[in-house]
Amino acid sequence: MTERISLFDVQIDVLGMDQAVARLQQWIAAPAGTCRFVVTPNVDHAVMLQHHAPLRRAYDDADMILADGFPVVLASRILGKPLPERVPGSELVPALFAARGPERPLRVFLLGAAPGVAERAAERIHQQWPAVRVVGTYSPPLGFERDQAENRRILDLVAAAAADVLVVGLGAPKQELWVHRHRQEIRAPLALCVGATIDFLAGERTRAPVWMRKVGLEWFHRVVHEPRRLAGRYARDAWIFPQLVWREWRGGVSP
Repeated sequence: MTERISLFDVQIDVLGMDQAVARLQQWIAAPAGTCRFVVTPNVDHAVMLQHHAPLRRAYDDADMILADGFPVVLASRILGKPLPERVPGSELVPALFAARGPERPLRVFLLGAAPGVAERAAERIHQQWPAVRVVGTYSPPLGFERDQAENRRILDLVAAAAADVLVVGLGAPKQELWVHRHRQEIRAPLALCVGATIDFLAGERTRAPVWMRKVGLEWFHRVVHEPRRLAGRYARDAWIFPQLVWREWRGGVSP
């Protein structure tokens, strides 16, 4: 069993990118029956988890929890329980695709993003990774998670596609809550809750330069490109997250 550390009341797997990809490949090759699912906490998740009980339950049941945010990894090192590196969903998915050999194509279903985006992502995936086959895409309508018939439609589409991997890009916490709620019904060995990854794969959004990612400034790149959507969230997180680190440092005593 993978070693985990407790950080901000979350059990995070002590895994680097290569180790995580190897584990996911094992799960795909040997399905467990119930869909296994992966979440990737960043600072915003850590803040939400302090007051969002349904999200906490989803995290408690997740099969793999990988640190996405650079501040989360930095905090783990300051607090004496170091994580090896960031494993963001936007890099995990391409790494999983790249690791696939030609002997059997990896069957992938893309769920999320705006209409047409997943189809463009599928075209680029087929060009870049010949051993990956996108077998289905779907952009659910607003409020779909409250529509029983629409949820049934999505689950039927995934089952009919016989996908190995369900890539879920619905944004947090919607994607984690939806996968957790339906994990017994998802007919795929693996679901990855990975935010804007489908947009990145389609070229709809640009990743920060590598040097910015390495020094923990990807957040700055994102807020410059999406200020109206992200500025308020990042300001809130910048206020609350240091308090979480301080609380952890003091041994869990509330600030």
